[in-house]
Amino acid sequence: MENDERPKTISVPEAGRRYFDLAKNASYAAAARHEIPTIRIGGRLRVPVIALERMLEQAGSGQTTVPNLIGQVGPVRAGTTTP
Repeated sequence: MENDERPKTISVPEAGRRYFDLAKNASYAAAARHEIPTIRIGGRLRVPVIALERMLEQAGSGQTTVPNLIGQVGPVRAGTTTP
């Protein structure tokens, strides 16, 4: 699959499993702690692949924050909607 054919976003469980070997609940917990970057599209919580890969590239640079991609304050909780 070429780079333009890769999905731009993946589900939270898929991101957790693929990048961190996490189970579904652990993936959502990591997203709630802003350890996995997320955006909310409609009722779905998605992980932008480029943001996650950028975060991983910067992991050794001393930058420890995950960008807040949806402009909300506080943790993202699975099953909740953005105000």
